[in-house]
Amino acid sequence: MPRINLLPWREQQRRERKLAFFVALGGAAGLAAVVATIAYLLLGSMIDAQEQRNTRLRSQIKVLDKQIEQINDLEQQKQKFISRMQIIEKLQRSRPEVVHLFDELVKVMPDGTYLTSVKQTGNRIKLEGVAQSSTRVSTLMRNIAASQWLRKPELEVVQTKNDSAGGSSFVLDVEQVNLSDQDDAGARQRPPVRTASGSSR
Repeated sequence: MPRINLLPWREQQRRERKLAFFVALGGAAGLAAVVATIAYLLLGSMIDAQEQRNTRLRSQIKVLDKQIEQINDLEQQKQKFISRMQIIEKLQRSRPEVVHLFDELVKVMPDGTYLTSVKQTGNRIKLEGVAQSSTRVSTLMRNIAASQWLRKPELEVVQTKNDSAGGSSFVLDVEQVNLSDQDDAGARQRPPVRTASGSSR
């Protein structure tokens, strides 16, 4: 005997489609959740890796900063050593200049003249002394002008004493000639060397 389906087939088909839709929707949602979870985990691992790299970079930057500070300290120490070396070299060069200075002062002092004070500031020297007359002071200035180690005499004060000893007190500024100036002057005054052909070099 044939079986007759009395249920409305359209309603059953609609339920089947709805069920298939919900199944597909659930599958898509699950797939989306899985993809989102994988993306979240991947991004999290990438962020952690980047933070680790940043931490290493910061630590390396601190190390480099310390090295830069050490280099700057070494540069400062180097500059201090260079300054000290320059001062020592200057003092070594000035030692014979002091000898020349006092030797020259003895040579340029005319008879009847003596010094009471000698003060030096750089290359300038202030001479204070007493002379029998102002003529002796003029002679002293001429001797200084012709000197090899002294130059540019400038008379500040000359005053006649009113005591029984008489004479004139004076204050004189002169300039000391450095050894480098002497070398330059010697090079300028040195005559040219002539060769056998007569040409000068």
